[in-house]
Amino acid sequence: MRRVAYGLAVAGLAAFTAVPVAFAGEEVTYSADGTTLKGYIARPVGAGAKRPGVLVVHEWWGNNDYPRKRADMLAQLGYVALAVDMYGDGKTVDTPKEAGALSGEVYKNLDVAEKRFGAARALLARQSDVDGGRIAAIGYCFGGRMVLEMARRGVDLAGVVSFHGGLVTPAPAKPGAVKAKLLVLNGAADPFIKPEQIDAFKKEMQSAGASYSFIDYPGAVHAFTNPAATANGKKYNLPLAYDADADKKSWAEMQRFLQTVLK
Repeated sequence: MRRVAYGLAVAGLAAFTAVPVAFAGEEVTYSADGTTLKGYIARPVGAGAKRPGVLVVHEWWGNNDYPRKRADMLAQLGYVALAVDMYGDGKTVDTPKEAGALSGEVYKNLDVAEKRFGAARALLARQSDVDGGRIAAIGYCFGGRMVLEMARRGVDLAGVVSFHGGLVTPAPAKPGAVKAKLLVLNGAADPFIKPEQIDAFKKEMQSAGASYSFIDYPGAVHAFTNPAATANGKKYNLPLAYDADADKKSWAEMQRFLQTVLK
């Protein structure tokens, strides 16, 4: 599938630019250790000089339309963005039980996760319009935790941004291991992210000598950037809700961060 669009990429998501920019998007297939992975690349139309690349890691629902829309939004900002498949075969699910099973398998096999992430990074880096030395990653919920795990493992990234992502890890960062700069955007009212987890994360990053920023959004709960979160929260009786103000502010923080680390 290939598409070309003009103007804002997603109605209902945070506005991010006053100047309409054309972008094109296409589905891509790649692999890691024999597993087929299905992603989506969005890029500005008529790109001249090579541009920075951004990897987008999905929520626990899988690589559905939401990370693709965020990739479109990044393309409108001038980046080449790849929505990454961390589950394999482009699997997406609709229920928390299914999502928990898939995400749990990834959490238990972080070596496999790193290979899948690395395959996506390699695919993005070899695009003809991408500067392979300027690549960052962003992630949402499950994806937020994943990009932090990749940073802990020293994956070659200029920066990572976690939106309402998990902070707990089975393998805390060792001193000097984290090469990427980190931006963590958290819902201050998210019951899944405990105060003691935040304290432990900050101590971990300080001990590792990592460069990081941690921003809380008052009143925001889990999945605050996703317009579908409120309906999902009601449907499954989970503390999920969209917060338009936190969405807008966190996207603006991400823009400033990427402009700095990918300059």
